[in-house]
Amino acid sequence: MSFIPRAVGAAAFAYAVATFPLAMPAPALAAGQDYRFELVQAQPVGSGKTTVTVRLVHVPDDKPVPGAVLFETKTDMGPEGMADMTGKVTPLPSDQPGIYRFHIETGMAGKWALNLGAKVQGEAGTVRGNLAYEAK
Repeated sequence: MSFIPRAVGAAAFAYAVATFPLAMPAPALAAGQDYRFELVQAQPVGSGKTTVTVRLVHVPDDKPVPGAVLFETKTDMGPEGMADMTGKVTPLPSDQPGIYRFHIETGMAGKWALNLGAKVQGEAGTVRGNLAYEAK
């Protein structure tokens, strides 16, 4: 048996394997990468109480995203190395598109993280964000 047919067959097989993923449709994982949460403001409203305002932005066009469903809102002292220390997060109304507000009771001053999970209309995936803020 000649070396040439094997080499050609091996090359054809390698080419088929290398190009096969290109022919497959890409999975719909863009939601998390196409959006981001931004901290707008962390305003102390009393001892251990902070109003945190965030913006959800569609990254490709840098526009705010109205009407997202925020189903996960948690806060903890992860930035201070105390992730077991948690607070209470209560959503507040907002009259601006893409702006989401929360009343947060931390019970202690320091650096806190607001962890968010949201569903955006028309996207299959979940948008997640983790924002650090200062509580007084």
